Amino acid sequence: MIFFYNVIFVFFASWIGTYLYRMVAIKISILASPNFRTLHVSPVPTGGGIVFSAAFVTHLFWFWWIGQLSDDLFLVLGVGGGVAALFGFLDDVRDINASKKLAAQFLLSSWVIFWLDVDSLLYVGWLPTLIVILLTMLFFVWMINAYNFMDGIDGMAISGAVFISGAITLVLLLTNGSSELTILFMLLLSSSSAFLFFNWPPATIFMGDSGSVFLGYIFGSLILVTIMNDDISIWTWLIVFGYFFADTAVTQIMRVILVKKWYLAHRSHAYQNLARITESHLKVTGSVALYNIFWILPLTLWSALQPEMSLIAVVLAVTPGLVVAYKYGPVLSST
Repeated sequence: MIFFYNVIFVFFASWIGTYLYRMVAIKISILASPNFRTLHVSPVPTGGGIVFSAAFVTHLFWFWWIGQLSDDLFLVLGVGGGVAALFGFLDDVRDINASKKLAAQFLLSSWVIFWLDVDSLLYVGWLPTLIVILLTMLFFVWMINAYNFMDGIDGMAISGAVFISGAITLVLLLTNGSSELTILFMLLLSSSSAFLFFNWPPATIFMGDSGSVFLGYIFGSLILVTIMNDDISIWTWLIVFGYFFADTAVTQIMRVILVKKWYLAHRSHAYQNLARITESHLKVTGSVALYNIFWILPLTLWSALQPEMSLIAVVLAVTPGLVVAYKYGPVLSST
């Protein structure tokens, strides 16, 4: 019962905090101005991710304080997540250059590796530890950037966080998974759901890097933790992230092929091109949300309840996203 009240409290803390932060951001001009990368036409308050991330991290501290969260998870998710959110917020305010961002991302990945059992991270004991560490660091950097890439239209990134945390919560409940992890995902679901009210199209505030870096870091950490503890399989994670992984992977590969300076900032993801074509963020974000609920969610639960069918479920989950990303992605845009 106490936990239930905490979940409710996190929601309202995130909702009220976002409402108040938005007023302050407008007053002191923490705004995202339109540029060649964006799809909005007027300045919008940004950096709102610091609120829902703070609500989540604060409650992790509380649960750790009362002995309901292990030291390792608190250090990885609470301390590391808090640092990720703060660094992202600093970038929202001061626009940190790319090399410093990359360095910070590697430092964050190093923090996770330090507190987790490196030898069992990727189930590749036959590989040298140094290679495992390098692969894990690259995964983390990719994960942080991948989530940032998906924050290109109203509601896309935060609705994805709501769906993913909700879907994994269901998986843990149905498979009698770790109660500690279930609490974490429910807190993340609660804090991100509150922000969705403000970021759903038409958005009145953006999460900024304080939200996208935080979410990329948290999900990356939770992927590793749940795979290591055999709570969630890598196949289930591939499914629940189906559209995000497909869009990001295809876009990156196609840009390497089609664009000379493929590493520069751009807005050529399929969902961004579709938002321009339809002239509606709502249609695109809403369509992806419905796709997740009615296609990805059943496949996610199927893979968890019948692990032997996981590979088939992965193919079914990822293929539509790959097709859409290829058809409407960088081939329609070079920016």
